[in-house]
Amino acid sequence: MNQPPPSPRERTALRVLEYLFREGPANRVDVVRGTDLSRATVSKLIGELQAQGLVAERRGPMTVAGRSGRPPTLLTLNPELGALGGVDFGHGSVRVAIADLGGALIGETRRDLDVDNDAERAITVAVDDLRRLVARAKLPRKRLLGVGAAISAPVRRDSGSLAAAGILPGWNEISLKRELQRRLGVPVHVGNDANLGALAEVRTGAARGAGNVVYLMMSSGVGGGLVLDGELFTGHSGMTGELGHMPVDPDGRLCRCGNRGCLETVAGAQRVLDELRPALGDDVTLTDAAARARGGDALCRRLFREAGTAAGRVAGGICNLVNPELVIVGGDMIVAGDLLVEAVRDGLAQTSIPAVRNDVRVVAATLGDRAELLGAIGLAIGEADISAVTRAA
Repeated sequence: MNQPPPSPRERTALRVLEYLFREGPANRVDVVRGTDLSRATVSKLIGELQAQGLVAERRGPMTVAGRSGRPPTLLTLNPELGALGGVDFGHGSVRVAIADLGGALIGETRRDLDVDNDAERAITVAVDDLRRLVARAKLPRKRLLGVGAAISAPVRRDSGSLAAAGILPGWNEISLKRELQRRLGVPVHVGNDANLGALAEVRTGAARGAGNVVYLMMSSGVGGGLVLDGELFTGHSGMTGELGHMPVDPDGRLCRCGNRGCLETVAGAQRVLDELRPALGDDVTLTDAAARARGGDALCRRLFREAGTAAGRVAGGICNLVNPELVIVGGDMIVAGDLLVEAVRDGLAQTSIPAVRNDVRVVAATLGDRAELLGAIGLAIGEADISAVTRAA
């Protein structure tokens, strides 16, 4: 049966619920500003929504150092209404998490496997782990309301299909969105991992409040995300972000995309590990390499610096084009910390004009290697139908 259209009062209530859903926990003043409703209207609506079990209160952190007294009261959607899921299909791992409707993570897993060449297993692992996390969540209504998925390949905006040929060889015939929706029975939205990492850092991380941001995702692959005038920029078809496949050395190593000397072949984590294995063994990890670099190991320091400098040179050209206020360095390689960030900063200085490089800050991602996963959850939140959520409550 078709739902009747909402009344004017219901539409006003939905404005409040939409604001809390998209923006996360907020105080009453934030809700008034964010919805353009009067203080009296917001106060009355909040009371009614709390009575209906749709809105809850929680204590937020103190925001002023040294301040005493009770933490501020924040409003959030009732966490018991359900959960939203996120999946990050990395090159060598599948990470899964669920969050309540207040945005708080309530479960997370990571499985190491060859995602690039075994799409079927990667999808099965993601579905199984999502179901397991929902079962463990102990919510009165154990419902998964939607899922966002991040993947290291271009994603077409209109269909959510992958342009994976040459980049993810095991995914050429897979429609990730359709397959996840079929198995989970919930709405699924798919995005490029670097784009979603940028989204997460702007929403809750190092770039919160910034309007123009370049995000460098330095992992097994190298990706880029752009936020321009406060909006994620994904290009004509949604396939922006393939920074790692920009050629930087015409005579360099063959890249998995089929070209030679792409940035990924000189700045990706795989290159660092390949160079270290003859000396440190096949089991060496990025964490091992970063620890050795901090301890003064010359080879590890050189490899992280070379990777960061190469990525910074490419970022400098992008900065000349879009003039961002921030360059955020994230992904698995951020375990190297300041060593990597400083190398990116040095590389950027080599290719950007003085007026641009003096106007941009290069900083580490605060969400670390989890930014893409959190961005996937943010995608699920951004695409969710809050009216359907509240009707089912």
